[in-house]
Amino acid sequence: MASININDAQSQLRQVISVLKPGEPITITDSGKPVATLARSPLTQWPCKAGSAKNTSHWMSTDFDAPLDDFKEYSE
Repeated sequence: MASININDAQSQLRQVISVLKPGEPITITDSGKPVATLARSPLTQWPCKAGSAKNTSHWMSTDFDAPLDDFKEYSE
């Protein structure tokens, strides 16, 4: 489990929270002794909704499925 000094945690709280994964704890220490544990809350919803890109335009190259020159010898 990772740990951070209480003074560093206080001055860099936003950064500390932003790098935590949901459910991952970090111990806050004072003079080397653990005083608290901080954990990011688990996600309550998926960040995107199904079908949210339904009406957006997508671009795909015309040669998307063309054979690659690097593999030409395998397809002959």
